[in-house]
Amino acid sequence: MGMWASLDALWEIPAEKRIFGAVLLFSWTVYLWETFLAQRQRRIYKTTTHVPPELGQIMDSETFEKSRLYQLDKSTFSFWSGLYSEIEGTLILLFGGIPYLWRLSGRFCGYAGFGPEYEITQSLVFLLLATLFSALTGLPWSLYNTFVIEEKHGFNQQTLGFFMKDAIKKFVVTQCILLPVSSLLLYIIKIGGDYFFIYAWLFTLVVSLVLVTIYADYIAPLFDKFTPLPEGKLKEEIEVMAKSIDFPLTKVYVVEGSKRSSHSNAYFYGFFKNKRIVLFDTLLEEYSVLNKDIQEDSGMEPRNEEEGNSEEIKAKVKNKKQGCKNEEVLAVLGHELGHWKLGHTVKNIIISQVLSFCLTVLSRRFEFQADAFAKKLGKAKDLYSALIKLNKDNLGFPVSDWLFSMWHYSHPPLLERLQALKSMKQH
Repeated sequence: MGMWASLDALWEIPAEKRIFGAVLLFSWTVYLWETFLAQRQRRIYKTTTHVPPELGQIMDSETFEKSRLYQLDKSTFSFWSGLYSEIEGTLILLFGGIPYLWRLSGRFCGYAGFGPEYEITQSLVFLLLATLFSALTGLPWSLYNTFVIEEKHGFNQQTLGFFMKDAIKKFVVTQCILLPVSSLLLYIIKIGGDYFFIYAWLFTLVVSLVLVTIYADYIAPLFDKFTPLPEGKLKEEIEVMAKSIDFPLTKVYVVEGSKRSSHSNAYFYGFFKNKRIVLFDTLLEEYSVLNKDIQEDSGMEPRNEEEGNSEEIKAKVKNKKQGCKNEEVLAVLGHELGHWKLGHTVKNIIISQVLSFCLTVLSRRFEFQADAFAKKLGKAKDLYSALIKLNKDNLGFPVSDWLFSMWHYSHPPLLERLQALKSMKQH
């Protein structure tokens, strides 16, 4: 009887309060699960203080320790920022922050001569205020991450002025996209009738595809400089490889990512017969600004051996981010082209409209398949060495807790990929 009485009492609670409680419970359940996983991985960072035997020939102890400390710092930052975010969200819900912001939006609309019937206009003002609040509360965390953690571990290349200018530009560009798209979506919901959710889903899918198409041509250049890869051996070999698998390559760009970070990357974009490849300058050994700085420094005449100039150069050379040789860049691109040839991009878009965890599991499988595709192109040996270099350059930690890895990592840990490649590597 006691149990049934409790259930009856529960159902007597107003529906909106039950929903409110369910939202809070779900939010904290997800947060605690994520924290549990993060703590498992943090234990790995703390206890794995020596290079595992199977990595002895791949990673030196100094790089391993740098990576371990970097990941520990990121883990600590993630814990505190995540806790703050969860508490902030809870307080906003408990103290009626969202209804308050809606009423405030209505007052602003009223000042401008828009009455309660202008729901879409009020919704856009609400979105603007909400994103502004989010940007301001997130700014201290972003500053700390960039100028303390990334700076400490040698990745940050930004000045404070550049960072603030970049943040303002990102906010403005986001609003220029978010507000028109949101107004159209709200209008579709308003006139969509009983099947509004189908029309809304189709609209968001189309918008996603359009944004993917125009991002690199019209949005990314607002933040970073893109220049065509000069004529030469690397460009020729990229074109030959693309042609060998019928990849409709039209242009190859180098993006100046080094002005904000020394992390490296490469990607392709575009639909149908108009594909482009983008290489970060930090990925390319001969383009790396850090490497050029070292060459310039080493070419200087040391004024005085005791002034520490030569020691400074030695330290730079020892700690520089080398990037990859042309053969290794081609191997990395072979992997990326494998994603295209095997239809992973389209599959990811479809799966992402279903469930994000399934996407993570599937993405890991796709990474192994793309590695195997690079092997078919004769790039297994170079991809093997490129993965090691990129892991070293980005201070990636090669050891992961299996549950944390399965839940979070869309790319398999380095050791798993190397073990898979070792069995297929050309000798």
